Amino acid sequence: MKIATYNVNGINGRLPVLLRWLDETEPDIVCLQELKAPQEKFPEKAIQDAGYNAIWNGQKSWNGVAILARSGEIQEVRRELPGDAEDNQSRYIEAMVNNVLICCLYLPNGNPAPGPKFDYKLRWFERLTAHAAMLLVSGNPVVLAGDYNVMPTALDVYKPERWKDDALFRPEVRQAFETLLAQGWTDAIRKLYPNQTIYTFWDYFRDAYNRNAGLRIDHFLLSPGIDNRLIAAGVDSAVRGWEKTSDHGPVWIELSDD
Repeated sequence: MKIATYNVNGINGRLPVLLRWLDETEPDIVCLQELKAPQEKFPEKAIQDAGYNAIWNGQKSWNGVAILARSGEIQEVRRELPGDAEDNQSRYIEAMVNNVLICCLYLPNGNPAPGPKFDYKLRWFERLTAHAAMLLVSGNPVVLAGDYNVMPTALDVYKPERWKDDALFRPEVRQAFETLLAQGWTDAIRKLYPNQTIYTFWDYFRDAYNRNAGLRIDHFLLSPGIDNRLIAAGVDSAVRGWEKTSDHGPVWIELSDD
């Protein structure tokens, strides 16, 4: 089973890129972030014509997450992260697909830091960590996939000294990621490639993609048990070089049959 996560940076504007990538790579399950489309503007028919069922949580102009599946029913569990009834940002959706609990997330950017946006990011991370602890005790195989807006270590960022005060690399955020991992989650990319430079995001500015001046901010965290089914992982970095593409590349993992 191949599972992918992809921050599309506007699903309608990038729809030709998304459909081409789906056709060429045929992932079984896809988590999408930053739809930048209200609920009624999600391109459901185009996604269905590409061979995928979908559930989504849209939002006008910003945010928005979705889960796609080529086969099997998508059994929606929730479309909000617990812990703050007043949080109306569309950043989380969760569903059972093929007997795996798929959690698609878009963690806040948090800049400028310090400030209210950074405080919101840390609170959101705390809520995610609390919910993740509950998922671990559920007994389900769980995949936490998405754009975490975190570079966990210096290996995950080009020229880390330039990012030390950024909300994606500040010590508080990196510690929050470590606290989450310490519950028992496995960082899929680092399990297979512990020392390799791998990026998932390249800015549109300063020719970042062609210089490979990137960041690794899109992650797969696997619960105990399902981590033993991990057989492959990678980034479709060539997609970042396509015309009118997202500033992220799709990230994917392959799991053996249960």
